[in-house]
Amino acid sequence: MSGVREDPREGLREEPPAATVGQGTGSGLLAGKRLLITGVLSDNSIAFHVARIAQQEGARVVLTSFGRALPITEAMAERLPAPAPVLRLDVTEPGDLDALPEQVAQHLGGLDGIVHSIAFAPSTALGGAFLDTPWQDAATALEVSAYSLKALVTACLPVLREGASVVGLDFDAALAWPGYDWMGVSKAALESVTRYLALYLGERRIRVNLVAAGLVRTLAARSIPGVERMEEIWRTRPPLAWDVHDPEPTAKACATLLSDWLPATTGEILHVDGGLHAVMT
Repeated sequence: MSGVREDPREGLREEPPAATVGQGTGSGLLAGKRLLITGVLSDNSIAFHVARIAQQEGARVVLTSFGRALPITEAMAERLPAPAPVLRLDVTEPGDLDALPEQVAQHLGGLDGIVHSIAFAPSTALGGAFLDTPWQDAATALEVSAYSLKALVTACLPVLREGASVVGLDFDAALAWPGYDWMGVSKAALESVTRYLALYLGERRIRVNLVAAGLVRTLAARSIPGVERMEEIWRTRPPLAWDVHDPEPTAKACATLLSDWLPATTGEILHVDGGLHAVMT
């Protein structure tokens, strides 16, 4: 995968096309914003609720997916307030990344924001097998879950306007969680990638931040061995009551970061976890 491409938007439209597919309400916190959102795999995923709230707050949205997940994402796109286009994107495939700017331009004309909700680790990299995980599997987790943020953002630079906002979904990597293993390492890498992107994209006034969510019972969370133990922690220990079945608080935080209300915030990790990260209980 190449680094930052020579830009300069040649051949890509600056103004949104007239089509209203994926159109939001036209008013609200995100009125007029054009957003690319990854990771919509079910209607209880955080990314789905980010897309829903974004449309309700006036944004236009495109989703991404690939392979066996593509028809699932397409079905979820129909459940949004306005049906959204779904673009093919495997973040580990250079061809998909190269084709992304033109696809975005066709639907939206450009981008004001990106939501990175992409993570994967092979089963051998989870569940307490940390000491035995082969490099190939650890490398897969790191590439898909951390490096992909850099790959996605740099691919989108030709259509990403100055002042845009990039938001990634995180699970606080300050602690080692039993069973989370190489996914935890990947989240730590994601946090570092975010800081470096914030450093190098600041001159373009592009903000890059993470939302560190408390445990939400998504498809991804259910794949973590021993997640029931983690759920019990989130049910009983945060100072604010935390509902592991409610992705909306996290989605609202993402919407806020995508808006213009935090124009000087970048390289930040916003915790939406009921306050658990801040207390010893």
